[in-house]
Amino acid sequence: MVAATQEIRFVRVDGGRVAVASVGEGPPLVLPPPWMSHVGHEWDFPEYRAFLTRLAGHHRVVRYDRLGVGLSDPGPDRSRGAHADAGLEAARLEQVLDALGLERVPLFGISWGGCVAVTFAARRPERVSALVTSGTLVAGTEVAPEPLRAAVVDLVRAHWGAGSRLLADIWIPGADDDVRDRFARAQRASGSAAVAADSLHDVYATDIRALLPHVAAPTLVTHRRDDRATPFAAGRELAAGVAGARFVPLDGDIHLPWLGDSAAVLAVVLPFLHEHSDRPGAPADPVLTGREREVLMLVAEGLADAEIAVRLHLSPHTVHRHLANIRTKLGQPSRAAAVAHAGRLGLI
Repeated sequence: MVAATQEIRFVRVDGGRVAVASVGEGPPLVLPPPWMSHVGHEWDFPEYRAFLTRLAGHHRVVRYDRLGVGLSDPGPDRSRGAHADAGLEAARLEQVLDALGLERVPLFGISWGGCVAVTFAARRPERVSALVTSGTLVAGTEVAPEPLRAAVVDLVRAHWGAGSRLLADIWIPGADDDVRDRFARAQRASGSAAVAADSLHDVYATDIRALLPHVAAPTLVTHRRDDRATPFAAGRELAAGVAGARFVPLDGDIHLPWLGDSAAVLAVVLPFLHEHSDRPGAPADPVLTGREREVLMLVAEGLADAEIAVRLHLSPHTVHRHLANIRTKLGQPSRAAAVAHAGRLGLI
């Protein structure tokens, strides 16, 4: 059953602590962070919550705020920590996965989060089981002419209120006034004007074209035909650059997949994730983290989740999550079966 509310915890990466939100059960699905986010305020957005809940009906959906934005720490250098650097964020993504005990995951990159997902998939192919992107750019210089890009950054820096409303006009042009106002407020809650302007400048400087041939994971590229924030040509170029990628053009002009016809997005994303899921069987050499081995050994001793939580100083929910990861890795339907299978493999 999908959790009614999300869980937020903090994990340490180089430079500080990042806020990680998760909802749902089952195999993980990780959404790398976009240019600005706030995992708390986003959950209060009904349309986004509904979109995540649909995904969470099949996966444990994990997303986090970058250092310098949202609920995460500002980092050792406030301005540097807030910069949107896909390479740096890919390294932080790996640290988040390590902290959560996740070895190999599908990634769903939305907007600039897709640049992070592509970068990570190219650099660490063994850790990505599938890659999905939505509205992702390949080169920020191709989003709009340089004078327009500079004008948008300058407006965001000078007046974040007016800047956030301009971005709402670009990103969600078909939305009603209430949605646009809520979106603009959520953007402003994610960080200061300086943080937003610096991050947007860096987004426009992003270029992942050289990485596309190095992506080996099964890839699905979705892009709305009239997207005003990231031109449709970017989706085509991304799909053409990744060998074997599947390209699905969608109708609409709203940049964010959870607004507009979100059902059409989910109708292609969920079957693709199911097709390339690791659930049907365990990897040839399943690797359990040290914590997962501890949990499984206590299960073998006959301890219940609550008892394991007390013994290891964890929350019962965290113990349950570890057990879900263990069953997924071992391809086993129950606790008892996972213990027996791990014993046969010599893992415990």
